[in-house]
Amino acid sequence: MILALGPAGAFAQRQDQGPNPDIHYRLGPDSLPQEGVPKGEIRGPFTLPSEVFPGTSHTYWVYVPAQYDPSKPASLMVFNDGHAFMNPEGDVRVPNVLDNLIYRREIPVMIAVFINPGRRPDQPEPHAKDWGDRNTNRPVEYNSLDDRYPRVIVDELLPALKKDYNISDDPEQRGIGGASSGAIAAFTVAWERPNHFRKVLSLIGSYTNLRGGHVYPDVIRKSPKKPIRIFLQDGRNDNRGTRRDGTYDEQRDWFLQNVRMKDALQEKGYDMAYVWGIGRHSQKHGGAILPEMMRWLWRDQPVSVDPNDQTERSFREPAQKQAAAN
Repeated sequence: MILALGPAGAFAQRQDQGPNPDIHYRLGPDSLPQEGVPKGEIRGPFTLPSEVFPGTSHTYWVYVPAQYDPSKPASLMVFNDGHAFMNPEGDVRVPNVLDNLIYRREIPVMIAVFINPGRRPDQPEPHAKDWGDRNTNRPVEYNSLDDRYPRVIVDELLPALKKDYNISDDPEQRGIGGASSGAIAAFTVAWERPNHFRKVLSLIGSYTNLRGGHVYPDVIRKSPKKPIRIFLQDGRNDNRGTRRDGTYDEQRDWFLQNVRMKDALQEKGYDMAYVWGIGRHSQKHGGAILPEMMRWLWRDQPVSVDPNDQTERSFREPAQKQAAAN
């Protein structure tokens, strides 16, 4: 049986016997600590009470890069299911990726937030072996096609962050991402609030009929084009909609629905990239290519072509070291 992330586990399908295709995806040097690269700081955990979902709160952590200067607005990247994306031994290891890419000027200086699904005080915190689908607010928050989770991010999280950090007000400088149900939740935030978030990172997205997510391709085609940039990743061995009794439901075929999303976005002329691999419903493939996904999403940062601009041609040093040099 597949071991699936999030709600996909309820629809796990039998696979043909054979090698696990995920073994071919390994983390590269951009996802690992590198000698001489300044390390950002992980702050938290913090608790964010929710008025959108009364009685629940969200736990989150904040990554502050070594190059962060409070006098300059920083870009922002939010990761749903934050525990998985910040895990130093996990499949994605975002803090390492940010350290390496910011240092080499391949992405802008950015604050990153790792936020977990909401939960009541009597419910457990999601973790690596239990993402919270059966015992937290994750299914409702992430899979519902409405503005409630976007309100959590825009109306509750952002104000809390801006009390402590100088975050850009430019929606082009804000991105959000996730895996599985966290990916469709990220898309919903940008779709509902494009004046606040315009970059979307989608790993093995659950654009399936868990709570109606399979309608997004039709909604995209019928709606005016929005200023959203999105990178989709999925695998041919994702959950494919065949139930244990052998019946097939295309609305719960993860790979098919990701392809349908790609087709709809392409037809409408969205700034979109996609990669289809061979993997299952896991973060193995997405983690392996995350550095390239981030470079593509953030490729529009300002750049100087002046050959005498030695700042542009140097590594980004920590903010304190930059201040001392000046």
